Amino acid sequence: MALFDTSDGRLLALMDSIEITLLRTGAATALAARYLAREDSATATICGCGTQGRIQLEAIVKTRPIRRVFAYDSDHAVTSRFAQERSGTLGVDVRPADDLVAAVRQSDICVTCTPARRAVIGPADVRPGTFIAAVGADSEDKQELAPELLCAARVVVDNLEQCATIGELHHALTLGLVTRESVHAELGELIAGTATGRRSRDEITIFDSTGTAVQDVAPAALVYERARAHGSVPSLDLAS
Repeated sequence: MALFDTSDGRLLALMDSIEITLLRTGAATALAARYLAREDSATATICGCGTQGRIQLEAIVKTRPIRRVFAYDSDHAVTSRFAQERSGTLGVDVRPADDLVAAVRQSDICVTCTPARRAVIGPADVRPGTFIAAVGADSEDKQELAPELLCAARVVVDNLEQCATIGELHHALTLGLVTRESVHAELGELIAGTATGRRSRDEITIFDSTGTAVQDVAPAALVYERARAHGSVPSLDLAS
């Protein structure tokens, strides 16, 4: 978002919406992990080692006591670089993984953040008690999880209507494997306390994250208000 002085067109401030979206996506996963991941989760797999993978890992290690991380990407060079850089930055043992399934089977948490258009993780790949955050699906043709996996898990979505249209939930609904009523809750309901999170150590939990507009607006408003507090941007009525 750019702010201009209308008197002479001078650029007064610039808000990077891409950076805000990256950070809020990681924050949503971290919030979901608080309610859906086991408190003693120590091993995680990050599937997709791009910028969002970095953000997701940074969020997860702040939420759970992660000591070991498997990093997987279709590009081995990207995986190796990611593991080396994140190990040094986060002080966590991040290892490149050549076999995604083997990594997931050893993990308490798995985050998928890829542009995949077919499932990369199925029911047989996940051990009891795992928390999965599926971040990549944001259109009808994207998919990271086998629809059958949603049948075996407690599913929480960021927005039910949107996930039913473009998320992992969309594929399971299309095949008739689940219904909207079988979705446990939206993330906001967990935060508000109107729905419960994890029920047992062995329960598999899934967070279907498609990204919502309010998740962009809220942090953008916070960034703006903090900038205003430092006197670096003009005043705007954000309520109008």
